[in-house]
Amino acid sequence: MLKIEGLSGGYDNKLIIKNVSFFVAKGEMLGILGPNGSGKSTLLKVISGILNMESGNVLIEGKPLKSYSSKDLAKKMAVLPQLHSHAFSHTVRDTIALGRYPHQSGLFSSWSIEDEAAVVEAMKLTAIERYESQMLDLLSGGEQQRVFVAQALAQQAPILLLDEPTNHLDIAHQKQLLDTIKTQAIEKGITIVSVFHDINLASLYCDRLLLMDQGEIKVIGAPHEVVTKDQIETVYEARISTNPHPERPKPQITILSDVNEKNNDKLITTENFQVTGELVVFQAETQLKTWSSAVTNAGSGWYRTFVNRRVDANYACDNVHEEMLEFLVNRGFSEADTVGMMTAVNTTDAVIKEYKTPFGNVVIMVTAGVGNAVDVSRTHEVEMLPAIGTINTWIIVNGELSDEAFIQSVITATEAKTKALAFEQVKDPRTGTIATGTSTDSILVAATQRGVHIPYAGPITEIGKKIGLGVYECTVEAIQIYKKAKGWD
Repeated sequence: MLKIEGLSGGYDNKLIIKNVSFFVAKGEMLGILGPNGSGKSTLLKVISGILNMESGNVLIEGKPLKSYSSKDLAKKMAVLPQLHSHAFSHTVRDTIALGRYPHQSGLFSSWSIEDEAAVVEAMKLTAIERYESQMLDLLSGGEQQRVFVAQALAQQAPILLLDEPTNHLDIAHQKQLLDTIKTQAIEKGITIVSVFHDINLASLYCDRLLLMDQGEIKVIGAPHEVVTKDQIETVYEARISTNPHPERPKPQITILSDVNEKNNDKLITTENFQVTGELVVFQAETQLKTWSSAVTNAGSGWYRTFVNRRVDANYACDNVHEEMLEFLVNRGFSEADTVGMMTAVNTTDAVIKEYKTPFGNVVIMVTAGVGNAVDVSRTHEVEMLPAIGTINTWIIVNGELSDEAFIQSVITATEAKTKALAFEQVKDPRTGTIATGTSTDSILVAATQRGVHIPYAGPITEIGKKIGLGVYECTVEAIQIYKKAKGWD
């Protein structure tokens, strides 16, 4: 649909873009990225004919850009430039209607049914029907931006060039606008080339990305091929991390600050715990990076308070998450700052121990009951009913864990727990075989992210050795306490 061949151009006799080549297929959305001054907007202006090309070619449906008259080109390509501070004094409807100019014919053209339908649809797609009779220059920058996007959509050209279309928009309108544009590409086969300032939005919505660097293409490809730590840091000269989007296979970036903030370097110890007949509570003075399988705030995040709540073994609730959250809030715990777990055993039987390492201590907390112990290799043989987690394990580290170390901590702890069950000869009552856990065990790993960097936490590492020993010892002791309370000894 749109082919760029060896394109060079700029202004004031200065080449801004140099030897740029790429192809955009029908219905594809290509995002153009790059730091300020990299040539993003200039590239779009040369492609649209606003700036003259010094060399190369722009082909639209196989025909050179220069072979189109202005009106014919407008039927093929709609352009949304960056919004400037001044806006001319027309109504919103009249501004959008200007997008129908390429479709008018003759000196005294009449407004057609098709023109009316295109304007109405464009207003609806951009959710600006209520501004229809208002003057454009009285609208906010974000509202004006949506009007000009509507004008471009009303043009109904098969190619749409956009220069930072989400400028001036809040996040709700950014999403609405990009949802609309992406839907047009999918449902109507519109080819879209858009300059983006926001790397995350570009990655989420675009099929491919083109990364500019000093007027040249650094890389072009699928988002996961372009938005890599090394490439983004090199081009933008800023520290970042990359992470997967939670719902789509698209990378997202996070900016990393180089500002040295004042941190509380006080070590986490067993003194950070409080135990009552209802709760085991851990509270730190600053937030810890956390990974857990908790009821409240599961997954990864930064939290200061961890709660292990005792509930009756027959606890049943239609909405466990909602009930647990209400419980925590009613007791003064912040939803944004608290990880909440449940256990069916007495919280006063919690085993909490501290283990010294060369880099700082590790604190382990275990509550364990084995009344619903299971052999995970045999659970497929029987129908199991839901049960409250009875072996809850917390591992709290004074140090900086890598992502790999967080995962390896969980593996190491799970292996140690399984060994503790074997040592105590805990069996699955349904199969008579050695149990590997209970039906709904839960785990939490948290780290201060200060001090020594810990890249790995497998069983042969210093921290892995302490996690293995600590979880094993604490689980054995907690099981023995549980057995004694049940009169199993």
